[in-house]
Amino acid sequence: MAPVKGNIVKRTRLSPAERRAQLVDLGVQLLAERPLEQISVEEIADQAGVSRGLLFHYFASKHDFHVELVRHTSRDMLERTAPDESLEPMDMLRGTIVAYVDYVTDHRDTYLSMLRGTASGDPDMRQVFEDTRTAMVERTVAHLPRIGIDAGPAVALAVRGWIAFVEDTTIAWLRDPQLSREEFVDLAVAALPALALAAGGPSVTFGRSNRPDVTFGHDAGT
Repeated sequence: MAPVKGNIVKRTRLSPAERRAQLVDLGVQLLAERPLEQISVEEIADQAGVSRGLLFHYFASKHDFHVELVRHTSRDMLERTAPDESLEPMDMLRGTIVAYVDYVTDHRDTYLSMLRGTASGDPDMRQVFEDTRTAMVERTVAHLPRIGIDAGPAVALAVRGWIAFVEDTTIAWLRDPQLSREEFVDLAVAALPALALAAGGPSVTFGRSNRPDVTFGHDAGT
């Protein structure tokens, strides 16, 4: 494997927390350049200026190190896509989707590697993905009342389906972008109220306006 570009870090004394953070940061940098399974702990140790044995002082195994890289990346994605509560409800929802699409576009190879690569079949990795999806569901459900949706159990379940829909269609769009970015964002945003209606909640129709029209499921077709 070709060496990573850049200079090897001169070994310095760091606190345990700082050293662990350094190792993770180096791993995340490599994750932007290659699939997860191609990240070598030997290379990370060399870049950090520490021994391979010291790396395993912080991580029990290469697998544990890789899981932490995925966990770190997932946390970063959640932070970057956090809803801006200063916006109008529809703009807040759209802004979150735009941030998500931009994030996975900027980290395309990392995103595809984690969700469709060999790591996606690992139970520990799947748990990280599931925890991330759950966090996305919970924060979406928490904001639904702002757009006129009563987030009961059926709607909450529909939101989980919407998260899966956005995730899967984003992967398909990255691989074959037949829609423009704006068209894809429109599709992802519009799918949420559509699923809410199917779950028995209100139907929220909107375009680029800040004022959604809200009609309730049993009345929507009358």
